[in-house]
Formats: sequence, structure tokens, C-alpha cells
Amino acid sequence: MRSRFEPDRQLTSRMVVTMFLLGLVYVAFIAALIVLLKSVVVVVVIAAGLLGAQFWFSDRIALYAMHGHLVTAEEQPRLHGVVDRLCATADMPKPRVAISDMDLPNAFATGRNADHAVICVTTGLLRRLETEELEGVLAHELSHVAHRDVAVITIASFLGVIAGLIVRFAFYSQLFGGRNRDQNTAALLAIVMAVSALVYAISFLLIRALSRYRELAADRAAAMLTGKPSALASALTKVSGDIARIPTQDLRTAQAFNAFFFTPALGPGTAVANMFSTHPSLERRIEALAEISAQLGEAGGKPRDEA
Repeated sequence: MRSRFEPDRQLTSRMVVTMFLLGLVYVAFIAALIVLLKSVVVVVVIAAGLLGAQFWFSDRIALYAMHGHLVTAEEQPRLHGVVDRLCATADMPKPRVAISDMDLPNAFATGRNADHAVICVTTGLLRRLETEELEGVLAHELSHVAHRDVAVITIASFLGVIAGLIVRFAFYSQLFGGRNRDQNTAALLAIVMAVSALVYAISFLLIRALSRYRELAADRAAAMLTGKPSALASALTKVSGDIARIPTQDLRTAQAFNAFFFTPALGPGTAVANMFSTHPSLERRIEALAEISAQLGEAGGKPRDEA
């Protein structure tokens, strides 16, 4: 799919490198499980089944988890109107549009490709943002679809999901079945837990490194498409400030989707080290948008038209 969103070769190269490294880790992980569990069929069937489910049903899973539902243009004319204008400007297919009935102000894009993409915004976001600010947020999410990094993040997160599930399964198996298990089996489970934990840690770091860059790339692409980086900066500031006032218990469910969100769902007082964050800091994003604003001002305030 070609669109008028500004291409980002650095993002493309980072996605390729991340997928290559995760692929190596994935192959080593599956090989280790086969050796440890001594069952090729079971390991391959489970791994393939989980990968297929996450890839083909990622949009449905995300909408269900975030209490989202698809809406028509008659139900949400303002939201559909903004998406229609942006898709026409970007020369890209219109994704399905959804609403999440949550006060948490945020938005996300999901789906395996542009033809099966979904853009979802929360009612909290719609209530808080002016139309130009909403346009900036939706352009940001559409750029994720155009650059295909939504699909990459979906696939990349699969390995961490499997590793995390195996760690939990082995832990509870040790916890509740220890008395009826010999030392060799217990040692095997301990090794499985250690390998899974290592794989989870590696995939965790690789995904977050890619996620931080893709957010800056989406900010830039959205600002260049709309020609209004200040509106996007205003939306970022407003959303980040309001998220800090959302009750902590309301953030816990949403935090699992931080890598997909416009801005992370982090409660007040949360200090996350840069290497563990899914997003650049608010200050870094605002600074980058200010630089783009200066560039557009020098060029007459109009975004470049990429064919």
C-alpha cells in the first residue's frame, strides 16, 4: 500500500532488524522447548496456533479487551468525518472505526494490514479534544497503519506472550504439583522457566526499543500530513495530563496495550526507565514537534506531498 504519509526508511530498517532478531530468538526458543519437553508436535502446534490467533484476530482481541465496538458514520459523524478527510488526504483505504466506552483519553490502531485495520478512540478522548487535536491523533494512528508497524508490533509481541504464558504455567505447575513430582521433572520445569524468562526479557527490550522510535515516526508523519504539529502537541499535552488524573485501578487493564496506544496509560508518580518505556517522554515528543513546526514555518506552513 502506498500513501502520502511521509515514508520513513529508518523505521522500516528498524522493523526489519527487530523482526530478524526476534526471529532468531523465536527459533532458539522453540528448539529449546522441543529439547526440554521432548515433543515436537505439541510445541509446534501450540506455537503455531497462538501465532495464528494473535495475527488473524488481533483486532477483535484488542477491541474486546478495551470494551470497543465498531460505529457507523450515522452514529459518530464527527469521528468518521475526520477519518474520511485524513484518508482522502493520505490516499489510503479507510479503516474500520470503533469507539471504546472508557473515560481514559486514548486511541489505538490494530489489525494485520491496511485492509483489516481498525482505528479505535475512547469516549474520554472524543470529549476532551477539539477537532484539530483529534485530527492530529487520528493522523498519528493512521500513519501506523500506512507504515505497517501495527502488524509488526502485533507479531513481535507474540513471542513475549508465549514466553510469559509458559513461565506462568511452569510456575503454577511447580507450586501445586511439587509433591507428586520427581527431582528430574522439577529440574526440567525450572530450566523451562529460566529459558522462557530470558526470551521474555529479550523480546521485551527489543519491542520497546522499536515502539519508542515508531511513536516519534508517527508523530512526524502525522504532523507533516496535517501541517499542524502544534495541534498534535496540544493533544499530547492534554491527553498526557488527563491520563495522570485517571484512577490507578482504571489504568491497569489498559496498560497491557501501551505499545499500541497514542500515549501510554501510566498513573501519577510512575517513574519508568527509558529502556523499559513503550513511548518517548512527553518532553521529547513535544520537542520533536516543535522542530517540525519550525520546518513547516520556513516552508510556508504546508506539508510536503509525498506521492
